[in-house]
Amino acid sequence: MAEEIINRVANSKLMTFNLEDLYPTGERVAFDISSWLLEGIVLREKDFRDKANTHDWSQYQDKYVALFCSTDAIVPGWAFLLLSLHLAPFTKKVAIGNLEELESILFAELLKDLDVSEYNDKPIIIKGCAHKPIPQNAYVLLAQKLQPIAKSILYGEACSSVPLFKKKQ
Repeated sequence: MAEEIINRVANSKLMTFNLEDLYPTGERVAFDISSWLLEGIVLREKDFRDKANTHDWSQYQDKYVALFCSTDAIVPGWAFLLLSLHLAPFTKKVAIGNLEELESILFAELLKDLDVSEYNDKPIIIKGCAHKPIPQNAYVLLAQKLQPIAKSILYGEACSSVPLFKKKQ
């Protein structure tokens, strides 16, 4: 006398939000300017400008680029601006920082304008396991965006979630 197995998760009103669904497609590239500096630490303006003017920027076509310096060099602010202007016609996005900071910026922009009205007054689970590099900051921004409208927010998977927020009645 086996009882019918009922999938309570499928039958619940719980809505899953998976940040991987928003993941922007495209290659990410880290561009370290230290190789353009004298001994990796001194920026000589003429040499730097010459390298920027002769560099093949087209290799960054449709890519996301993170500009950074891996050494302890003091880099004037204009240097990153100059490179970003050379990259702008080719890239999808340029940011200063490492690849994780680039991902954070991408998700901040995506989440800022995201319409979440379908989640209004619903129990929401923010899917935790990701196969793509979703930055922690994206989860924080998403939770903050959902909190004013959600009935409740959980984190993880439906079978093993962690309650984070419940709207007071």
